[in-house]
Amino acid sequence: MIGTAALKPFIFHNLIIFKRSLNTTAISSPTPPLRVPLNSLQCGAILQSLTNKKSSAEGRKLHGYMLTCGNLQDNAYLNSKLAAFYAGCGRMVEAQVIFDGVVLKNSFLWNFMIRGYASDGTNAYKALALYRKMVTLGFKADNFTFPFVLKACGDLGLTEMGKKIHGRVEVCGWESDIYVNNSLIAMYVKFGNMGDARKVFDKMPERDLTSWNTMISGYVRNNNAMDALMIFYRMGKAGSKADGTTLLALLSVCADLAAIKQGKEIHCYAVRNNYFTSNEFLMNSLIDMYSNCNSTAGARLLFEELKIKDTVSWNSIISGYQLSGDAFESLRLFCQMFVERTAAPDEITIVAVLGACEKITALQFGKSVHSYFAKIGFFLNSFLGTALIDMYAKCGELSCSHHVFCEMTQKNMVAWSALIAAYGIHGRGKEAISIFNKMTANGIVPDEGILTSVLSACSHSEQAY
Repeated sequence: MIGTAALKPFIFHNLIIFKRSLNTTAISSPTPPLRVPLNSLQCGAILQSLTNKKSSAEGRKLHGYMLTCGNLQDNAYLNSKLAAFYAGCGRMVEAQVIFDGVVLKNSFLWNFMIRGYASDGTNAYKALALYRKMVTLGFKADNFTFPFVLKACGDLGLTEMGKKIHGRVEVCGWESDIYVNNSLIAMYVKFGNMGDARKVFDKMPERDLTSWNTMISGYVRNNNAMDALMIFYRMGKAGSKADGTTLLALLSVCADLAAIKQGKEIHCYAVRNNYFTSNEFLMNSLIDMYSNCNSTAGARLLFEELKIKDTVSWNSIISGYQLSGDAFESLRLFCQMFVERTAAPDEITIVAVLGACEKITALQFGKSVHSYFAKIGFFLNSFLGTALIDMYAKCGELSCSHHVFCEMTQKNMVAWSALIAAYGIHGRGKEAISIFNKMTANGIVPDEGILTSVLSACSHSEQAY
């Protein structure tokens, strides 16, 4: 086998020759362009290089050159390389045309086509169709085939087929391959089946960073925070070093659980391993974690250290003070955000600020915020609309709450519940019941929260129905 390093000068040389073959010897020369002929080996090497770089434009030029020079005629080697190039660049229409024209297809080509369709996002079913055809024709799936077949099963949510492919993995003897096992874990995570994902993970003879990260993020995605933390501790004991992806997932767990002790441990780990030099995402996640853990002091220290404060940074600190009960500081920071002009407020900012206005009945400030986002063209969706309904109701402006509700083009269950609760806290039980009846007439089935709001409205107005 020739090493990649040894091939680099050869590939680079051929790329130069190819580019020269497309140009004239001199711009001012009246003579035709000098074409330097490239043989199949040279074209194949260039195609491989362009496939690795995903250089679609250069590859199409080479395709045209080979058609002109006749290199592709009856050349299974080059046609296979060309189909693999287009598949690797995500140009599956061109890849399929060339693939269909190749008489002697090898495993390399089948794998590239399956990979191309599986990675496309919208054509995963075609990857599975090609896999079935490949196996039917007697080709053996290997550790380059199975990962993308498993990805397609996961993306399409095909639980039963995924389990059958898992069985084929074991029959074919690839159950110890780290790449295949990582794909199995990722597939089961997408199914929400953390039990089978864990079985694969525990049986792995060796694990890499992807193995650990997939398990941690899988537990986070499936709302199993404690197991995510346990895998992280186990990762440390195994001598594996977490990266930014791991830490981001774990910090979201700590934020959800308000687990400040574990959050501080992750913070210390990040400091020890020097993860803060260029990771603003990690800083924002730490600010969010401290804010959710009601430690605004810790969040503020990190916030002030940020050289560039983006919208996420401001949202985390503004929400943190609002949730901790310091509404005045939350509003002060919102004003500071406008003064510094390092980032623009978004919907999350607005909802946090409206929540702060609600807590201290800052009606005029709330109205100013309402005017601001209406002026800059924010769409009054259920997220913003519900926050406005709550704010106006808590500030004693029930008519404004009702007006906002009427302006909303999309009224979901949360919006209906907010309006019912608004009438309830103002002792308007009869109107709350009327709104409840309108809601059910619109086909919305009430949940426990809405029924509680209705009963609360009745109790506030001392009415029984």
